[in-house]
Amino acid sequence: MRDGMQKISLYDMDRTITVRGTYTPFLFHQLFARARWRLMFLPLLPFGFMGYGLKLISRGQLKTFNQRLLMGSGPKLADLQPHIDRFAENVLRSNRYQKALDQIEEDRAEGRTLVLVTASYELYAEAIARRLGFDHVIGTRLEVDGEGRVRPKILGENCYDHAKIGRIEALFAEQGWHRNDSHVRAYSDHFSDGAMLEFADEAFATTPTPPLRRLAEQRGWPIVDWR
Repeated sequence: MRDGMQKISLYDMDRTITVRGTYTPFLFHQLFARARWRLMFLPLLPFGFMGYGLKLISRGQLKTFNQRLLMGSGPKLADLQPHIDRFAENVLRSNRYQKALDQIEEDRAEGRTLVLVTASYELYAEAIARRLGFDHVIGTRLEVDGEGRVRPKILGENCYDHAKIGRIEALFAEQGWHRNDSHVRAYSDHFSDGAMLEFADEAFATTPTPPLRRLAEQRGWPIVDWR
């Protein structure tokens, strides 16, 4: 790595920093905190998964289908925020790999710019990232209308798989970073982040799923266990 290069670390979130996924727990956290009566819609949830399994709807459409059922079609962001903050605190108390947090601190000590890159909603990923001291957050963005209501509508693409690369490149452009003058590390547990790991100069398969473990072995990427 040359002197003066921009040093950047890209971290996936779910099952990379966290032990378990966060999307469904977030929806249920909001449901129990704000509108328990929405439990009546639980029998409808399998229909969304069936539609996704049959390829009638996309992964993003499945996410917003579940969101509409469990959170409603337009809760005020101001009303959600205290529960978002409480959820973020719960995640960092009981659903995180300590070794991931240690690595984040090591990267920060090296002067690296920390970027959280996740398919989870920015709505709550930002609160988690802020508590961990990340410099930037890239996640799935939801529409917030002029009245401050959070709609079950994804802006742009669901930030998953190759969509992450487009968002990373957009961040590079916004910040005036040049890929040839940057040293990039990337951390992920999942095969769907293969493109992000390929983008990096140093790629780490962290507590990887079997498909990512096989890919990492083929590519010669270090495999680390954060359990």
